[in-house]
Amino acid sequence: MDKFSFGERLVQLGSLRQLTLGSFVLALIPLIALLWQSQSDLAKVGKMTTLETRFVVDVVGDMQRLDGAATDLERSIRQFVVIRNEKVASLSDNALEKFAVAADNLCQALSIPNTCEQLSDQLTQLAEYRSIEDQLLLNAYLASVSHSVAQLRDDVEHVIAERVQLQQDDLNAMQAKQAWSTAMLVSVSLLLILLGSQLIVNPVNKLKQIIRNVAHQKGELPPLSRRAPRELIDVERDLHWLHDRLQQLEHIRTALLRHAAHELKTPLASIKEGCSLLSENVVGELNSSQQEVLSLLSGSTQRLNTLVEKLLDYNLLLQQAQPKIVETNPKKLLDACLEDYALALQEREVIVEVDVAMIRADEELFRRILDNLVSNAVAHGALGRPINVRIYQQGKQAVVDVANRGKRIAAESVPTLFEPFTRGAEPRNDNVIGTGLGLSIVADCARLMHGDVSVVDVDYADVCFRVTIPQQEK
Repeated sequence: MDKFSFGERLVQLGSLRQLTLGSFVLALIPLIALLWQSQSDLAKVGKMTTLETRFVVDVVGDMQRLDGAATDLERSIRQFVVIRNEKVASLSDNALEKFAVAADNLCQALSIPNTCEQLSDQLTQLAEYRSIEDQLLLNAYLASVSHSVAQLRDDVEHVIAERVQLQQDDLNAMQAKQAWSTAMLVSVSLLLILLGSQLIVNPVNKLKQIIRNVAHQKGELPPLSRRAPRELIDVERDLHWLHDRLQQLEHIRTALLRHAAHELKTPLASIKEGCSLLSENVVGELNSSQQEVLSLLSGSTQRLNTLVEKLLDYNLLLQQAQPKIVETNPKKLLDACLEDYALALQEREVIVEVDVAMIRADEELFRRILDNLVSNAVAHGALGRPINVRIYQQGKQAVVDVANRGKRIAAESVPTLFEPFTRGAEPRNDNVIGTGLGLSIVADCARLMHGDVSVVDVDYADVCFRVTIPQQEK
C-alpha cells in the first residue's frame, strides 16, 4: 500500500499552481533562447559594421593621401626639370618617398598584387628622373603613374563594392537564420504551451464528463485520475463521493416509494372492499346519514387509490434509466390516451384538436408525457373550450405542445411547477385533490430522453406546456 501511494505521488503533476508556473517557465525557455540568439546576432552585426566602416574610412583615406602624393610628385619632378638644383631634387625625393609609402599602405589594405607590382616598377623607373633628359620619356613615366593611380582608384571602388555586397549577403543570411530560428522556437514555445494547457484541460474535461454523468445518471463514473493536478484530483474525488451519495439517496427514495406504495395497497384494498359491502347493503340497510358518510369514505378511498397509483408510476419511472428511442407513431399513442379520458372530455364538453407528425421517442415515456399533460389540461381547462395537441418537428427536435383555455399560470409558480409533490395554486375542475406528481413525471420523462419541458406563451391558448425531445440519428 505504501509503495503504491509512493508511486502514485511520483506520477502526479503537483499542484495546479506549480503546473501553471512550470508550464509558463518551460514555454519561456525557447523565447529566452531566441532573445539570446538575437542579441548575439545583433552584436555580430554591430562588430561587422564597425570593422567594415573602419576599413572603408582607412582605404578612402589612403586613396586620398595617394592622390595628394601623386600630385605633389608630378609637380616637384616637373619643377626639377625646369630648375634642376639640389633643393628641388630633395623635394622631389621626399615626394617620391611619400608616394611610395602611401601606395604601399593602400596595396597592403587592398591585396591587389598586379596593380601594385606595376606601380612599384613605375616608381623604380621614375626614381631615375635626374638622369632622364628626354622630356617625352619623363612625361610617359608620369602618365603611366597617373594611370596606375587611376587604376588603384577603380580597384578601391571595386573592393568597397565587394565588401558592401558581402556584408549585405551576410546580413541576408543572418536575417534568414533569424527568421527560421524565430519560427522554430516560437513553434516549440506554442507546442509547450499547448502541452501545458492540455495537462489542465484533460482533467477539466474529465470533470465535465463526470458532472454530466452525475446529472444524467449515466451508470458508472470513469476511474480516478492519477496524472492530474492535486486540486483537480481532489475535486474529482469529491464528485465520486457525491455520485455515490446520490446513488444511496436514490436507492433510499426508490425503496421508500416502493414499500410505501406496496404497504398502502393492502389496507386500501380492504377499505375499498368494506365500502363495497356497505354500499351493497350486505350488512344491512343504511340510513341517509350513513350513506352520506359512506359516500365521503368512498371518495377519500378513490383519492387515496389515485395517490398510490401515481406513487407507483413515479417509482417505476425512476427505475427506467435507459430509454429506447424508436420510430414512434404519436397519433396511435394520443388516440389511446384520449380514449382513457373520453368520459371526462364528454362531461366537460371539450374537444381535442390534434395535429401530429412522426417522431423518434421512447413509446412508454412518451405515453406518460401525453397522459399527464392531457390529464392536466382536462383538470384545469375551461368548460366547453377546446384542447390543442400539436406534435411536430422543429430543426433537430421533436416538439409536443398541449394547450388549453382557462386561468393562466402565475409567473411566480412556474419555477417550482415541475418539482415532485408540488401542486399549482389554481383549483382543479374535477374536485380531485392532485398529488403534485403529474408535471414532475412529465419533466423526468423528458429528461430521460435528453429533452426538456417548459411553459410557453402561444396566441391561440391561455396555457401551453411544451416538451422538446432531441431527434437522434437512426
